Amino acid sequence: MKKTILKISASEARSFFLKQCNYCNINFPKYFDFQPLLDKLDNTISHRRVKDIQSNSPKTIEDVNYLLYSNKDGSYSWRPLQLVNPAMYICLVDIITTEDAWTKILSRFKEFQSNKNIVCCSIPLYRKTDSRNLLTQKTILNWWEEIEQKSIQYSLEYSCFLNTDIVDCYGSIYTHSIPWALFGKDYSKEHKNEDNIGNAIDSLIQTMSYGQTNGIPQGSVIFDFIAEMVLGYADMQLTQKISEYNDKHPNDKIDNYKILRYRDDYRIFTVIQEKAVVIAKLLSEVLQDLNFKMNSQKTFLTKDVVRDAIKPDKRFWNESKQLEDSLQKHLLLIHSLSEKFPNSGSLSRALDEFYDRIYTKKKIRANDIKVLISIVVDIMSKNPRVYPITCSILAKLMGFISKEDKRKDLMETIYNKLDKVPNVGFLQVWLQRITIKEKYRIDFSEKLCGILNGMIQVPWNISWLKGDCKKVFEKVTIINHEILDQLESTPSPKEIKIFEY
Repeated sequence: MKKTILKISASEARSFFLKQCNYCNINFPKYFDFQPLLDKLDNTISHRRVKDIQSNSPKTIEDVNYLLYSNKDGSYSWRPLQLVNPAMYICLVDIITTEDAWTKILSRFKEFQSNKNIVCCSIPLYRKTDSRNLLTQKTILNWWEEIEQKSIQYSLEYSCFLNTDIVDCYGSIYTHSIPWALFGKDYSKEHKNEDNIGNAIDSLIQTMSYGQTNGIPQGSVIFDFIAEMVLGYADMQLTQKISEYNDKHPNDKIDNYKILRYRDDYRIFTVIQEKAVVIAKLLSEVLQDLNFKMNSQKTFLTKDVVRDAIKPDKRFWNESKQLEDSLQKHLLLIHSLSEKFPNSGSLSRALDEFYDRIYTKKKIRANDIKVLISIVVDIMSKNPRVYPITCSILAKLMGFISKEDKRKDLMETIYNKLDKVPNVGFLQVWLQRITIKEKYRIDFSEKLCGILNGMIQVPWNISWLKGDCKKVFEKVTIINHEILDQLESTPSPKEIKIFEY
């Protein structure tokens, strides 16, 4: 049985959330190291509220957190990633992990999970490791075991399932719904000024978000956990809706069903198709009351439980011939996968395998290098999820070009092409990683790249902080120069891969 954070003490939870791999689960190059700053700030502001460390109100400042956009589709859709201001983050951890608050949270989750027919599979796992890659690996394995494998097993009991998810879940969370989740909607509305954990979390998220009440940050385990509070409350509300439906329809009850939820993804298993549709309707009513919308584009009902338990991108790749004789044919096959299933997990795995194939090569035909680079650049321009691995493949291919001036000209051509894609700050961070050991220099516009170049020290707005806290930010860097000095020009598979093969 996997151990989740619902099985640990308040003090263990505090230590867990203050690890840098849980503070930031964005896949940055490994020389970004937030732990020294978190540790120093923790020593400085531990158990103090925001009002105790501010010189003026941060609620009126727009860039308290650092916003990093990752383009979602190579076009005009993007996903905002946030590096939460570490001072705010420590205050949030302290709010959640007091003995009283943690006891209340654990008690509430028992209520959320009282209906054994609705199973949440996405409570953060408790790990003692500090490795971000291992964290991601365990999360993916957990999804595979708890969602994919259990879905296949349920084909023995249920004849169909309905799949759906929530549109822009984190961006849609209404911060006032956090106290609703912990205390109930009616109570929270009547006690909106009460000093309790729900209102404290609500207020702090608004404070770090320029006073906005819609949306919570993405990119940190603690916000995954806060999202689970709201979604767990939705599970409880859905249980109530099903109970009310059964009271009204005693001869047509919903009694033989199972729901697997992984964060905002739902799989509703039933024996009769019509019952799955009814549950989905009740779910949509619950979600609407919490400012959520079901994603019609990803909603489907299937009777082929075993086949559709496996994601279509994975089925496609498993059914394809994954290794061709030539590198170019292999990469073109991956390109086809990227066109058919953009930003998919199977695409990441396929590129990992291709990188394994070329990493130890000492030579590639000169005529092939630019062709392979062109294919890789086209894949990365439309699939932001794979920036780390595609940049690593680029670095390896560029390494076969012996003349530095030719490498520089080609990299500038690549950068100019990719720079036409809107909001590519995260991509620039990885392009900087693969050019950092080159003698030539590219001036990336992304602020985090400026930290590495010594252009700036702090990405967050710290003008609102009192002097002792501000000094910590000014003295402690988030770049680990020891790691930076030891880097090879081409990232090793160990540096960027989640799984070893």
